[in-house]
Formats: sequence, structure tokens, C-alpha cells
Amino acid sequence: MDQTPLLIVDAANVVGSRPNGWWRDRAGATARLRDTLAPLGERGVPPDLPPSVEVVLVVEGAARDVPGVDGVRVVPADGSGDDAVVDLVARAGDRRRVVVTADRELRDRVTALGAEVRGPRWLRP
Repeated sequence: MDQTPLLIVDAANVVGSRPNGWWRDRAGATARLRDTLAPLGERGVPPDLPPSVEVVLVVEGAARDVPGVDGVRVVPADGSGDDAVVDLVARAGDRRRVVVTADRELRDRVTALGAEVRGPRWLRP
């Protein structure tokens, strides 16, 4: 059984947490977020999440076509991004699961399944 911690990032929520003009280019903003996440697989997010980590970015809407890169698996949501995050948490078994989102409803849904939740600022250096 895989015991590598799973870091699941709610792309729309994290991108939307900064008023930096992301709405003009959602796909571009999501790609930039993906690129900042790439080193986390090997580096972790000290001190909370030591390496090595499986990083998953859940995308939806205008960002659905953002591809994955080395270090970040991108999962395009078929419908709701929140539902895709919950599904990933549920399918991950008993390994450590950390979800990054500020969405209160999503927070409640994933903590009920045993996941930890961190806010978007947790990812910022």
C-alpha cells in the first residue's frame, strides 16, 4: 500500500484567493500555480509535510486543458471540482491526505473522510 502523502490542491479556489488578475487568464494562472507546485513532490511543504509527496492539482472550467508536468498530476474535473477532490480523498485509502482549499463546504466534506485541510496561504513561501 502506498504511504506517500497525497497533496490535493483545489486549483480554482487557490488561484481565486489572490486578486492578481487571474480572471483575465484562468488557464495561465492555473499553469503558473502548477509550476509553483512542481518542486513540492521532492521538497514537501516544511515543516508540516515532509518529502516525498504526491502532488495532484484538480482543475475545472477554463483551466481543464492545463496539462500535468513532472511532479504534478493534473486531474480535470468532469463536473464539480469539489466532487473531484472528494473522490480523490475517498479513493486514497488511509494514506495521509492534505487538501489545500479555502472552501468551507469542501473542507467539511474532506475532513469527514479523514483528510487534513490547509488554506491557500500555506503553499506560499
